Amino acid sequence: MNASEPASITGIRETADVESATDAYAARFSGPVGTWLLAVQERLTLDLLADLPGATVLDVGGGHGQLARPLARAGYAVTVVGSDASCRHRIADLVDAGACAFQTGNVLDMPFAPGSFDATLSFRLLPHCAAWPALIGELCRVARRRVVVDYPTSQGLNAVAPALFGAKKKLEGNTRAWRPFRHAEIESAFAAHGFRPLRRTPQFFLPMVLHRTLKCRPVSAAMESACAALGLTRRWGSPVIAAFERTQPV
Repeated sequence: MNASEPASITGIRETADVESATDAYAARFSGPVGTWLLAVQERLTLDLLADLPGATVLDVGGGHGQLARPLARAGYAVTVVGSDASCRHRIADLVDAGACAFQTGNVLDMPFAPGSFDATLSFRLLPHCAAWPALIGELCRVARRRVVVDYPTSQGLNAVAPALFGAKKKLEGNTRAWRPFRHAEIESAFAAHGFRPLRRTPQFFLPMVLHRTLKCRPVSAAMESACAALGLTRRWGSPVIAAFERTQPV
């Protein structure tokens, strides 16, 4: 895809966000370890938006509520777009209270004009989206200033992840197939739409499935602190949270 091509793919719908908006998916982040995993994600994401206080933010595929809630608490004007009405379920209390808006739509062809939001973000979606360049195109199209995404990398311990997928599925039960990325291919996709890398922050060095299996937040936190101190997380950590800044006018 290049800058002259449309962001969306006519006739194709992406619905990977339906599963991540379910109670069963949320159970993967239950308990002290799950709370800690999400707290790391929340802290890093809010830091990447700290210079945009009160901004309008579109959370694409964010029916899981992992970021809609902290963003709303932090004073951002949040809209979540989901590919099905069922994606409203886990954020219904926020929507009903007026703390967050929700709209149903195809995330590859969103019902918003170019530059409708100060920032767009999408978590838990990119690695499950076959048409991921089109998703990036749509995120860029409706963002006035910034796009923030998370994605697993194909480096470090993730290099052997495909071979261990069967074991991971047995441990977690509801694991979905996913695609790791090279940083260069993500950056190239954003560059095609006039966005440059702003900052990229790895979340963990050790696989998240290991932390879920250990079920001991102090041990996991200590191991990750040690990995960070040794520089392992900065160099090989995954998934990463990456922010991109617009370089061309909307």
